[in-house]
Amino acid sequence: MTLEMKTTEQSEIASKTRRWMPLIIFLALIAVFATSGAYKSISFEALVSNYSQLKTFVADNLLLGVLAYALIYIVAVALSFPAAWVLTIAGGIFFGWWIAGMVTVVSATIGASILFWIASTSFGAHLRDSAGPFVQKIRKGMQDDAVNYMLFLRLVPAFPFTLVNIVPAILGVPFSIFFWTTLVGIGPGTFAYSYAGEGLASIVEAQASTFAKCVAAGTAECGVSFSPSDLVTPELLIAFSALGLVSLLPIVIKRFVANNSAN
Repeated sequence: MTLEMKTTEQSEIASKTRRWMPLIIFLALIAVFATSGAYKSISFEALVSNYSQLKTFVADNLLLGVLAYALIYIVAVALSFPAAWVLTIAGGIFFGWWIAGMVTVVSATIGASILFWIASTSFGAHLRDSAGPFVQKIRKGMQDDAVNYMLFLRLVPAFPFTLVNIVPAILGVPFSIFFWTTLVGIGPGTFAYSYAGEGLASIVEAQASTFAKCVAAGTAECGVSFSPSDLVTPELLIAFSALGLVSLLPIVIKRFVANNSAN
C-alpha cells in the first residue's frame, strides 16, 4: 500500500467516524437512560412525590433552578423523551407561565437543534443521496418552501415533535430556517402548556400533601391519582382553547399569502 493510498484510507475512516460518532453517542445515551430508569424521573408521579423538595429548592435557588430546568429540558428533547411535556407543566408550576414559557421555548429549540444536527451529520446525508425519485420530489418541495412547511408543522400540535426534528434534516432543510421556525412555531403551544401548568399548581400541591401523609403513615402502596375533573381547570381550558386557535394559524397564513399574491 502506497503512502498516498494509506493517507486516503485514513482520511475516509476519519470522515466516517466524524459522520457516525454523534449518532453512536446519541444511541448510547438513550441506552443509558433507558436501562438506568432515569426516564422515570420525568413523570407526573415523580413530580408529585418530589413536589415539596422541588418547591423549596426553587424558592431558595431560583436562578439555579431555572438553569437546571433548562439543562434537563434540553437533554429530554435531544434524547426524545416522550414525557417532555411533563417538564413544561412542571415549569409552569414552579416558575410561573411567563418565565417557564420563555425558558422552555429556548431549551426545546436547542434540544431540537441537537437532534436535527445528529440526523443531518449521520444518516440524513446517506438517506438523501440514496432516496428514490418520489422522496427527491418531496425533498425539493420542502426545500423550496421550507419556511411555510416548518411553521405549519410546528404550529399544528398534531405532529410528533421528535419526527419534526428529524425529517427536515433528512430532507435537507437549512439549519437556520429550522432553528428560527422552531423557536417561533413552538411558542404558542409551549406558553399554553406552561399556563396550564401554573393552573395545576394547587392540584399538584394537594396530591403531594396526600402522598406525603400516605408515606408518613407507612402505607404499603402510596400512589398518585388524577381524575378528569381534577385536571379541568379554567387555566387548562384557556390553554387548550389557545392551542385550538394555534392550529388554525397555518390556514390564516396561507390565505393571507394567497390574497397578497392575487393582489
